[in-house]
Amino acid sequence: LRCCWPKPRPAARASGTKTNKIEVDPIALAVFANRFMSIAEQMGRTLQRTSVSVNIKERLDFSCAIFSAEGGLVANAPHVPVHLGAMADAVKWQITLRKKDLKPGDVRVTNDPVAGGSHLPDITVITPFVD
Repeated sequence: LRCCWPKPRPAARASGTKTNKIEVDPIALAVFANRFMSIAEQMGRTLQRTSVSVNIKERLDFSCAIFSAEGGLVANAPHVPVHLGAMADAVKWQITLRKKDLKPGDVRVTNDPVAGGSHLPDITVITPFVD
């Protein structure tokens, strides 16, 4: 997924000094927020449809989300968001561990509780977008 956000422009104060506030087009923000949410929901539907596990297929006991290059949450599907706290840590850990080695098509699979996993039965699959 490749997108083009409008370039951020610092807002000017009345005194003429610049602040760190970024002006964002509210329409573009809504379009991209809905696009990212839709992608996360489609990931979940695909996982549910292809799963053989009752926990995933019927109970929807999984989470799907999109994270930024720094590991911050961008959008998540409304399945079971309880996993997202541990998932963010797992994504950040993998970014720290393998950022220089990542290539297009790579997939990282982890369940290490020390590296952001919640507990051993939970497996986190991370597919980075490498530009």
